[in-house]
Amino acid sequence: MKDQGRSTRKRTGGRVRPSRNKRKYELGNESTETTVGDQKLKTVDARGNTEKFRAVTTNVASVADGGEVVEATIEDVVENASDPNYARRNIVTKGAIVETSEGRARVTSRPGQDGQVNAVLIE
Repeated sequence: MKDQGRSTRKRTGGRVRPSRNKRKYELGNESTETTVGDQKLKTVDARGNTEKFRAVTTNVASVADGGEVVEATIEDVVENASDPNYARRNIVTKGAIVETSEGRARVTSRPGQDGQVNAVLIE
């Protein structure tokens, strides 16, 4: 296991050997960048006996307006605070503002982790 940014050599010129390999919980996957399109899910094994459903593409959002929740279609990603390029590429992440059939809404779920888009109406 190589530490990030650490040299593989000591000051004396000797080699630094890793003390152990990575544990299962230290292994990482690339994040799923959920885009707007026909709904497509991907099943991933999580730790334990659970499964994760990652949304690869989706066009449906559960939009909450006050006390009631309606299912709306996602038309476009208007703004994404995590990366301006995400809005251009129509990538939906938590905190993104999407244009839906009900109006503009802010995404509150993590589509790449949960497999669904939950949002709160802002307009």
